[in-house]
Amino acid sequence: MDQKQKYLIGRQPILNRDEQIYAYELLFRSAQSLTSAHISDASQATASVILNTLAGFGIQHILGKHQGFINVELDILMSDSLELLPKKLVVLELLETLEVTPELIERCRELKEAGFILALDDHAFNPVYDELYHLVAIVKVDLLNTPVDGLGPILEQYRHYPFRLLAEKVESREAFLKCLDLGFDYFQGYYFAKPAVIEKKKIDEGGTELLKLLRQLMDDAGIEEIESTFRSSPGLTYKLLLLVNSVSFAGREKIQTVRHAISMLGRAQIKRWVQLALFASDDSHTMENPLIDMAAVRGSFMEQLARVCPLLRGTPEAPDQAFMTGILSLLESIYDIPMDQVARELNLSEEVQQALLHREGTFGHFLALAEALEQTDFVTAAKILGELSIPYSQVLAAQVKAYGWQQGSVT
Repeated sequence: MDQKQKYLIGRQPILNRDEQIYAYELLFRSAQSLTSAHISDASQATASVILNTLAGFGIQHILGKHQGFINVELDILMSDSLELLPKKLVVLELLETLEVTPELIERCRELKEAGFILALDDHAFNPVYDELYHLVAIVKVDLLNTPVDGLGPILEQYRHYPFRLLAEKVESREAFLKCLDLGFDYFQGYYFAKPAVIEKKKIDEGGTELLKLLRQLMDDAGIEEIESTFRSSPGLTYKLLLLVNSVSFAGREKIQTVRHAISMLGRAQIKRWVQLALFASDDSHTMENPLIDMAAVRGSFMEQLARVCPLLRGTPEAPDQAFMTGILSLLESIYDIPMDQVARELNLSEEVQQALLHREGTFGHFLALAEALEQTDFVTAAKILGELSIPYSQVLAAQVKAYGWQQGSVT
């Protein structure tokens, strides 16, 4: 598979004094090289790491129960895009290239008060950092820049500050033991593990859809309009659901519909995600795939069926659930994402999961009917219709509305 069609992220463990994993540092990796960064723009790299973690892989897959260290450049640090990140799960590493200014100190104070954990990356003691030393939780000391045998006097300058010390680029057992004796709290380096590259099939949501969504959010569009944009793109919908599970809601509440996911996440968080996605993108073309249109039509068709199906009377959320089932059902064909992975990652309602995985339940019958009609298998379609008690005339009307919705002629 072309590396450009994959999400790539590096992950290196950070250990505690008992040599147990305390956290992971998440590192930018490019399609040009899987083992090094090839960073042309530090802010773009930061945005890519955040996006890939939250809406590419899902934060649970990347971090499990551990924290994640993420390098942040000034542009991202000063933006509100960081509010996307779950504060208890991330450590923001301030790059050594950042200039200490009153604005930087004030921003760090705001972030700490908001609940973020801050760290200084590749750091060498300097009195100009005095205020920051009282704000950060961790200072990383690079052993390649400061050999371990010369660390004693330097560490004495840190003793009266409240932060913990992390030794990075620990390359040998000897260096680890010396740092342990010196009182370091955490350790990172090739002695323990080289950064592992994690890959996943990339979903290209397309710059056109992102720009449209951003305009709607900037114009304070209604939720129906925003929902419609998500409905037109299986990729956007999949990322929305992954994002909801990553940010702060994982495991708390099953996602019922696309609108439910939008409401759970909120406009502000969606806007931050879109801005980051545009910031990180180095290719804004829309992937042209007829299956994407097919997914939108299938979802709309199933939505129309739910409106007329006698079995779903009294279930107001059924049309939206049917639509989400339809649009997600083609992810495997479009993006090579196994359907059991979709169901597992997205915290979907039981009814939607059973429909996607086993074609069970009313939504499962809708999906099987849609597939049969797409394949002109009218014998199977007639059998399913009998079980659903839906007249064929209403199925034809649902098909007409579905294609009309895709073309924007159905309200």
